[in-house]
Amino acid sequence: NILQTNREAGRFLAEVRRHDPDLVLVVETDRWWQEQLAPLEPGYPHRVLHPLDNTYGMLLYSRLPLSEVTVQDRVSQDIPSISAKLRLPSGQLVNLHCVHPEPPQVDNDVEQRDAELLLVAEQVAQDRGPTIVCGDLNDVAWSHTTRLFQRISGLLDPRVGRGLYPTFHADYWFARWPLDHLFHDTCFRLVELRVLGHVGSDHFPVLVRLRFDPDAEQAQAPAQDEPSAADHEEARESIAEGFAAEREEQAEQAARPSPGGA
Repeated sequence: NILQTNREAGRFLAEVRRHDPDLVLVVETDRWWQEQLAPLEPGYPHRVLHPLDNTYGMLLYSRLPLSEVTVQDRVSQDIPSISAKLRLPSGQLVNLHCVHPEPPQVDNDVEQRDAELLLVAEQVAQDRGPTIVCGDLNDVAWSHTTRLFQRISGLLDPRVGRGLYPTFHADYWFARWPLDHLFHDTCFRLVELRVLGHVGSDHFPVLVRLRFDPDAEQAQAPAQDEPSAADHEEARESIAEGFAAEREEQAEQAARPSPGGA
């Protein structure tokens, strides 16, 4: 999460060049940020560029081919996520989901956020196959919703047993939480997990290196319990509540008088 009002693009570009990842996901990106990150484009021929002015823009840069790309507002209007198939050098296809759901606010509870995360979890469970889910989830790793997400999706949190790796708030050492996440399934082994340096945002960047290894599946069976019928029922109810909250929010916005109106 680059922080849309951040104007220190050079610091972020320097971090990307220093670590040279195959994929770069940047959220809270408007057209100014897309222009500032244009120097990345020659090295990342596969891109999904969806800038927005509402702090929910997403830019995805990849050296690896992308196919079946979808940009969709899963629950909330103008709050997109990206889904794609990522082709590894071996030819193996990987399901990639990039998300940045709406955070809890004074006038907005967690229903839409929870619904988006659980919709992704259900899709992961349905699609199966190698999968990576990443982004600013606006939720901590130990929350009930994140644990439910993991049980339904079957994905691993690489921080487990290694530390918290807090990413927000970058300016306050005494108040930091892990809000930026990457989850992967058991056919990936973790090579490296690091929180990187300050780039002017209220979030720190995160670097994750994974190695595809189908032989790791048995050794890395998820530590969490298998999802129960009650888990799936709770997820369905949370998803329905999220859509209901979004409809109510849109109705309230439509009912407000337009600026300058009578």
